[in-house]
Amino acid sequence: MTEIADRPVDRIAPRTVPHLVTEIPGPKAREHIAFDQAWTSPSLPRAYGLVPVRGDGVAVEDIDGNLFLDFTAGIAVSSTGYNHPRVSAAVHHQVDQLLHFSASDFYLPIYAQTAAELGRIAPIQGRTRTYLGNSGAEVVEAAMKLARHTTGRQYIVAFLGAFHGRTYGAVSLTASKSRYHEGFGPLLPGVHHVPFGSAGLDELEDRLFKRLVPPSEVAAIFVEPIQGEGGYVVPDSAFLPRLREICDRHGILLVADEIQSGAGRTGRMWAIEHWGVEPDILLAAKGIASGMPLGAMVTREELMTWKIGHHGSTFGGNPVSCAAALATIQLLQEGLIDNAQARGEQAFEGLRPLIRRHESLVRDVRGKGLMIGVRFDSGETAEAVQDAAFQRGLLVLEAGEDVVRMSPPLTVSAAEMSIGIRLFSEAVADVASNRAQVLRHAARTGALNEVQASG
Repeated sequence: MTEIADRPVDRIAPRTVPHLVTEIPGPKAREHIAFDQAWTSPSLPRAYGLVPVRGDGVAVEDIDGNLFLDFTAGIAVSSTGYNHPRVSAAVHHQVDQLLHFSASDFYLPIYAQTAAELGRIAPIQGRTRTYLGNSGAEVVEAAMKLARHTTGRQYIVAFLGAFHGRTYGAVSLTASKSRYHEGFGPLLPGVHHVPFGSAGLDELEDRLFKRLVPPSEVAAIFVEPIQGEGGYVVPDSAFLPRLREICDRHGILLVADEIQSGAGRTGRMWAIEHWGVEPDILLAAKGIASGMPLGAMVTREELMTWKIGHHGSTFGGNPVSCAAALATIQLLQEGLIDNAQARGEQAFEGLRPLIRRHESLVRDVRGKGLMIGVRFDSGETAEAVQDAAFQRGLLVLEAGEDVVRMSPPLTVSAAEMSIGIRLFSEAVADVASNRAQVLRHAARTGALNEVQASG
């Protein structure tokens, strides 16, 4: 078991991780959940009864004092773990200097510094320009506007299984669950979908381009190099290079949505680098600022043809978020990307035996780096495993229809990964041998609810 080192009094006290002191969820958690349900939007997709109050490294403490090993990182957001001293120092320093100033109206220095740094690490050759927003969905919207404006074309293509956000343009691209569209039509016109992978590109060329939409009128194709909320789906090796060739042949912009797969998560700074493909537009968010709200759209310089006032944001590129991003990028390049690759290899080696051990339940273990998905025989099994892991003090999160994803902070150690593998394996074994009992408990605690994850 790993130990958390001594911390100041306002941090988590030194204990083994995980360390459970009440039933899960505990009495204070249940009380807060009732309060929450009386006041918050019912649209929020809560996975299970976790009520977090503080974090440290890969550990999260709930309101009852239970300590969990977090293999979600707030949906792949807390890339440097919780309370990383260098990120916290950068944030506190910036708060003391300047908490907010709108970079849309004035020349905020740290905004331009962050834009330049993102351009430096982007998988795009030549000069770039960057727009900063507050979230992944915001920069998806920005990319849709820019693509149509720059090309003068109207249509956009995305892939079945994709998740690009829930604002109107972004949710029009999203095609991972019909629930995200339910009751909100008509959505943005001019958006088409094809299957993810090389078979989808056959459909793109043989059906969509020939019968529905001339490629000369397609502005952009949006793609997650590895699908996230859709189930941590890794495409076949020919897919992204062929997609790049199709875009080049028809003058279509290739937009890489690296909101979940980027920021070092797959053992490369950007997942698309595994295939040696260069996008025209790169979208980043989630882990790029270690939990502070920041989204980025990085483009080839010549694509930024829009004029003053065409796009902007009061809060986008907030100086505190920018400070967190600059510290995060340094940490990624100083070893966290390499650690993601090493710990990912450890995870796959430890988890793949589950396919043989529980062949009736476990269908696949897939992903790259610390973007790890375990596919089960059904969504019901995935939800039951998710809850069984929670009961053991391990936080994981469902994705797609039948997948449980693991996306721990990139700071996770070999020892912590070993614990996570053991706890997850125990959860799978529990579901395999006590399925009815586990499902009853999951249903009673609200964990069997066909989770519609946040991203």
